[in-house]
Amino acid sequence: MELLNHDLAHEFPQLIGKIRSLKLSSSRFLHLFNAYDEVNNAITKIEQDGSVISDEALEEMKKKRLKVKDDIYQMLIAP
Repeated sequence: MELLNHDLAHEFPQLIGKIRSLKLSSSRFLHLFNAYDEVNNAITKIEQDGSVISDEALEEMKKKRLKVKDDIYQMLIAP
């Protein structure tokens, strides 16, 4: 099974410039970016390695990733 790439460059390819800009100008955005990257990398590692984790725990991690991604998106579309 091929895994999807969920890094922010793939999630928001049209907003890469704004992502770069906000990483440099907003500590809140940088914090969210790093939090997203951390949980996304953890999920990817679990899925690739076939690590033993309960379905509920993996689902909670995915919900966290989605919540952080939503927060990031709100900052990206703000004027």
